[in-house]
Amino acid sequence: MRRYLRWLLPGLGLKRWLAVSVFGVFLMVLGISLAVRINLYGVIGAWLFEHISYSADMFRRGPLVVGVLALIVGGYLGMFGIARLVRAVLQTLVGPNESVAEAFYQRRFLLRGPKVVAIGGGTGIPTLLRGMKQYTSNIAAVVTVADDGGSSGRLRTEFGILPPGDIRNCLVALADTEPLMERLFQHRFQNGEGLTGHPFGNLFILAMSETTGNFYEAIRASSQVLAVRGRVMPSTLDQVILQAQLANGQIVSGESIIGKSGAAIRRVFLERPEGEEGEAQPLPDAIEAIEQAEVIVLGPGSLYTSIIPNLLVPGIADAIRRSKALKVYVCNIMTEVGETDDYAVSHHIKALIDHAGYGIINTCLVNTHPISDAMRKKYLEKQSAPVHVDVKESQRLGVDLVQGDLLDDNKDNVRHAPEKLAQQIGRIFLDRRLYLDRTPWDFLLLRQRLQDQTMREERR
Repeated sequence: MRRYLRWLLPGLGLKRWLAVSVFGVFLMVLGISLAVRINLYGVIGAWLFEHISYSADMFRRGPLVVGVLALIVGGYLGMFGIARLVRAVLQTLVGPNESVAEAFYQRRFLLRGPKVVAIGGGTGIPTLLRGMKQYTSNIAAVVTVADDGGSSGRLRTEFGILPPGDIRNCLVALADTEPLMERLFQHRFQNGEGLTGHPFGNLFILAMSETTGNFYEAIRASSQVLAVRGRVMPSTLDQVILQAQLANGQIVSGESIIGKSGAAIRRVFLERPEGEEGEAQPLPDAIEAIEQAEVIVLGPGSLYTSIIPNLLVPGIADAIRRSKALKVYVCNIMTEVGETDDYAVSHHIKALIDHAGYGIINTCLVNTHPISDAMRKKYLEKQSAPVHVDVKESQRLGVDLVQGDLLDDNKDNVRHAPEKLAQQIGRIFLDRRLYLDRTPWDFLLLRQRLQDQTMREERR
């Protein structure tokens, strides 16, 4: 009872609108009583029927006129009071500069969105997350922890924590907070002994990890700070080292080294650090998210160093293969030097199947929008070229190939456009609606959202 009475404390600005609403409802009921001559208020109603004056001009037609007027005034006061009451509550939650109606619609819509699991790492998966968070808040990003370069590698070596870099990028991509907070997490120190090269977000996750004593708890705490739409989680909480067997038989160790080996990659695999026994164990929350998913998206991102390492964690690939969800692989637009030189789309798909088995994906999403000559020349200098779309070879592997314009025209580099990528995945999801346990209303909301977003893009 004390909890409910807190709504009546002074200074909340709620009691006045509550009183207006109650008075409005009273007038509405009174109006109905007078208009249809039904005694809803017992003695009060009887008294009004007996003592009302018919001599005044406004009462010449009896209680009907008074009832209609009371009904109109009461209805207005009731709706006005309720609207202001709801607005006072919601405005406190959404902030003074945000439209209450739009914020309420957004949150209600996003809660009904499809359950999406995005698997990958590097700079590719944040692109997908930025687009998908406009359609659903039921997002789980499963991120690789094999990174051993840059700031993440230094923190991993010095403090023994899992590499936070890829996870930080995903948190920022899913953030629903002020842009200043996002810039703060991505700010990279340029000076300072021991600080140079470290992004603030990496240090924040390190501090939270030491404070909570648990890396996963640190991620969840960081998610609350950034008001993340969805969840970000590592594929495993165990330390792992990514190794590759090259075409010449050489074994290369370290995610940051593999792409610089100068030889084609035959396969990659995970090893535990020296002194640690047993296989790496998957994060239970990651397995649960995959089992409950309606859409599972692999990529975009580096094939051998960002996507496949997640599939090598025992249990992850098995859970994906068992899933009845739509399983989409977003193929890279350009080949990657040292990893996928001269690769066509079918080579990417075959590498996934070789490492994780058939059934790991059922749809492959590729870009067919032409790349400018200037951009081709720029990438050719880096020995990179557009990934060839070999339709027949890809379909022979049992994968549906979906082609479309996925290119971000506003970037200085060849990148997927987050909004185009999310819209294409949303359309594929709608085409698969008969296979999923969803109400027609959910699909109607998603279809309307896709149309709204498409119209916004066209206006831009």
